[in-house]
Amino acid sequence: MKQLQVGLEDRAYPILIREGLLSEVGEELKLRKIAKRYIIIADDHVAELFGGQLVESLRKVNIPVDLLTFPRGEASKNLTTIGRLISALAQLGVDRQDALIALGGGVTGDITGFAAAIYMRGIPFVQVPTTLLAQVDSSVGGKTGVDIPEGKNLVGCFYQPQAVFIDTLVLGQLPREELLNGLAEVVKYGVINDLDFFNFLLSNQKDILALEPAIVEAVIAHCCTIKARVVEADEREADLRRILNYGHTLGHAVEAASNFTIPHGMAISMGMVAVNTIAMGKGLLAAEKAQRIKDALQGFGLPVAIPPELDRCQMTELLKSDKKSVGGRPFFVLPIQIGKVIISDEVDDALIARAFG
Repeated sequence: MKQLQVGLEDRAYPILIREGLLSEVGEELKLRKIAKRYIIIADDHVAELFGGQLVESLRKVNIPVDLLTFPRGEASKNLTTIGRLISALAQLGVDRQDALIALGGGVTGDITGFAAAIYMRGIPFVQVPTTLLAQVDSSVGGKTGVDIPEGKNLVGCFYQPQAVFIDTLVLGQLPREELLNGLAEVVKYGVINDLDFFNFLLSNQKDILALEPAIVEAVIAHCCTIKARVVEADEREADLRRILNYGHTLGHAVEAASNFTIPHGMAISMGMVAVNTIAMGKGLLAAEKAQRIKDALQGFGLPVAIPPELDRCQMTELLKSDKKSVGGRPFFVLPIQIGKVIISDEVDDALIARAFG
């Protein structure tokens, strides 16, 4: 088992990574004494796949547990879902000695973390991510929130989990699309921080796609290590943490313009290629480096072109309401080489239009 630590002083927490860990979460929680009772929150699909196993893991060590579900998909990531879950917690008599468990992907983690942050002004929660995207990215760092009609993730807060339990075995039970979603974020880490890791990904594409256990565990651990170090240095995204948004500013616009029919990781892959066009246009990134990133994404089976049917004017307007914009000016994470990026809001409309294609 690999164990990492997110070092945030009195809010520090462990990340445990092990094949088969899902069935042992109860034992880990018993040792850590985070709460006296747990409420698992999962979407209806993940609850069917893994809910019973996690419930049994807690019950076999005599930890009281309940399971709440919501309809799967980004469409549930809203204040209505939060209201329903909060009411259900109150009806169950949940108090500050209890904790929530986010069982699922990024949507579930965001919803559960936000519910934990605002219920009774804050109760503990832990992350049990079941998608690669959540395992390498969204389960670590404490970002929580929901969407509103005006934009993605515009309502939320920073609220750190008490622990993250990652079982690599669950990835084999998920659709291939979910694996690809996560791989976009994996490639992101190489581009923003680590050329050697980027090269490792290229050298091991077949094993990663085949979910070879040792390779997958190493990839997840490395991504979590990078994320943890960035969060430790800049928990609330004042400066350094913004590098984690590489591809996301344009990618979020793609997601929203598609009515969220394009999954997050696919949109981020398109966004990375698009923002590389901006970096090249500003003379920051050599064309051969941009091509290498594009080839890496395509090698993992990820899309690299924004669908022509998406409204470019709508996507441009969506950039202004991006939560990272200031005064209507979006910020972009621009690679200057593989392994190093800068952040800039000095991008003119013509260059944005060229990036959207």
